[in-house]
Amino acid sequence: MPYEILEMLANINYNTPLPRPLDAASFFDLVKVRRLVDEATNLAVRAASDIASPTLTNVNGGFPSISSAMGPHGMGAPGHGGRLSRERKFRMREQASQKLGRAYRLDEIACSVATMQGASPLEDVGSLVLQRSPKDPDAKYVHFFHEKIPSRKMAECTSLQPLTDIIEDRPAEPEVLRTRATVKIFKEDYDGAIFDLTHALSISQFLRRSHGSGQEDAQVGDAQRTTRRRAHDIILAEKDQPSSLEAQLYFQRASVYLTMASERILDSIPTPSFNQSNGQPAANEADDGDAAAEANGKSSPDPDKESARDQAEARKLVKTYAKRAIKDYLSFLANYHYSPNLPLKVAKEFNDRVNMVAHGIRSSRAIDSSSWTNSHTVYPLSDLFRSVPPTDLPPYPSQDVLIKLEPEPDETTCEWVTYHPLLTDALHSLLLSHCLAQTSTKEIQRHAYMVARVVRLSDGYPIFQVNKSPARADWAEVIHRTDNWLGLSSSWDTLCTPAPLPLYDDESCSHHPCVHAHNYHVEKPAVSASVAASAAAALLAGTSSDAAAEEERRRKELIREQAILDALDDERVTDEASFRAAIKAHEKRAQRDDAMYSDKPSNGASATPKPGPGTSTSTTGPDTLDGTLNNSNNKKAKHPRPPTEDAEAEPLSRRWSAEDGKDYPLMTERANAIARWVQEAPVVTGMVKRKKRTKKPVGDANGVPAKVDAAGEALEQLEI
Repeated sequence: MPYEILEMLANINYNTPLPRPLDAASFFDLVKVRRLVDEATNLAVRAASDIASPTLTNVNGGFPSISSAMGPHGMGAPGHGGRLSRERKFRMREQASQKLGRAYRLDEIACSVATMQGASPLEDVGSLVLQRSPKDPDAKYVHFFHEKIPSRKMAECTSLQPLTDIIEDRPAEPEVLRTRATVKIFKEDYDGAIFDLTHALSISQFLRRSHGSGQEDAQVGDAQRTTRRRAHDIILAEKDQPSSLEAQLYFQRASVYLTMASERILDSIPTPSFNQSNGQPAANEADDGDAAAEANGKSSPDPDKESARDQAEARKLVKTYAKRAIKDYLSFLANYHYSPNLPLKVAKEFNDRVNMVAHGIRSSRAIDSSSWTNSHTVYPLSDLFRSVPPTDLPPYPSQDVLIKLEPEPDETTCEWVTYHPLLTDALHSLLLSHCLAQTSTKEIQRHAYMVARVVRLSDGYPIFQVNKSPARADWAEVIHRTDNWLGLSSSWDTLCTPAPLPLYDDESCSHHPCVHAHNYHVEKPAVSASVAASAAAALLAGTSSDAAAEEERRRKELIREQAILDALDDERVTDEASFRAAIKAHEKRAQRDDAMYSDKPSNGASATPKPGPGTSTSTTGPDTLDGTLNNSNNKKAKHPRPPTEDAEAEPLSRRWSAEDGKDYPLMTERANAIARWVQEAPVVTGMVKRKKRTKKPVGDANGVPAKVDAAGEALEQLEI
């Protein structure tokens, strides 16, 4: 896509009322990365090819340029075929490294992708500058990304010293701290990564407050909530454009906390020891009270009690890190917005302006908000996951929502959410963190439905394509291995099926060839309602069931095609044997899911989650399934019934059978650990801090006891 069109789309997106279709900060960063990489490529290619002017008209036999014509007279730069001086080449490469350094500071992943798609002279621009200027910080930073190391030994062969030197030279740049934290994550130095990310966050927040960028968001928000019409779009200067750095840091730190919690799960789950006489598991763990007593100094030579104490401490760490991850994920989600009742005219005008740009039609007219009949409501995404969610959300999931594949022609509003490339992974990681924090099963179920609501609305048009989400795959595995302990009304892929696109004036939207068919890992419906009804009628009438047999054959073909696609996406598939095993395992998984969810009656019964051993059964918060409070004005939505929970038909909390173990290992180590935590971990207690009683100090107010009490109260209030 040309840079000019990309820049115009970024401005259109920024001037769209909240919630914007795409995250404005990420979009602006992408535009700047594209421009900087293009300019750096131009400089690097010219330096490697001895081309002085960026635009030459005589390369392919055209008229000679003015610069080349005046070159023999000593005026102007040398033309094509002339030799540039070493100093000129060095300055051009130095300037290219500076531009690449800025691009990497904006977004490491986007810049890496753009650089790989660029010209080959970019690969050596950093090393060539370092040959003459070994202490150049920009060249060091660029060379750090371009240095060739073995792909499977990145942690061992990557040194932190270049990044440390840059940080010492430029201590006010949080982006290099982010890069060093990423390397520490690969080296499994999670504590060091948390330190760097926290330091980078403090620097970023200080710079944001000092530059007063918070005024811009407030002014834009106020302008979008008024009914006055702007004559033209707001074109922000580059220094005034929002930055995505702070959101990146929150997401990365939350991911580290979740990793630290997952790493300690196996050390926190008690291993049952079986009595040889009766085959019953022996009690080999002490409760949290005994562990606390031993922690206070009463050591015991019994190895079982010592192991139980260590497991209790590990469980507390798991829950602590999970709560910190939840806090950071909510801070990340607070940067993006959701609306339950966005007018369709807003979405239509955005798509119309995008189509105009795609066809080369320029329009500086801003989106008209004067024709809106009702103002729409905008919530930060983090508000959807509070203890009390907003009360005006449409019901989800409901029977009509799940089976509806086409929008209603008489709708005037629609749900809308701001898209971010990391949004899907952050939402599913939030669910995994709630599992480790042992949030009540009812609340996790409500959060799961809310995540499905947002994921089905997430759409990166017209810039971003769907990306793989490891957290979504792990969450689906946890649901599968725990036998849907939440009691979800449908399979996870069904709940996250993309919502139908709205109709604009009885005309379908033309910006997609199909209805959101680019969703990640979407299962196609097994049997359509019409075909199933005709097959059932044929069976009841005693006639031929060729239609049902043909549909069953097509269903198996679709399952196999999806299994092949999933196996191709699996990074653990390395040879033909593992590829065949992966296909077979995915086929079995799809067949089991079809058998589990195909025979559910839709009689309006609500889903009741099954509490696991490691989850609390408290029902704090709203007792709803669709993410909304019970309101007399809200219509009761029909919920499909989950799989039967009768003890005689299906055992609660079934363990992994030997047959499951024969399958190809679909789940990762993290999914395996979290599933075991949900099923086996005891409830962690003693995490609530008790308020210390204030006693009157002995002696004067400035004495030692008063200082000790003040220090203790300060430590209790300090958030670590």
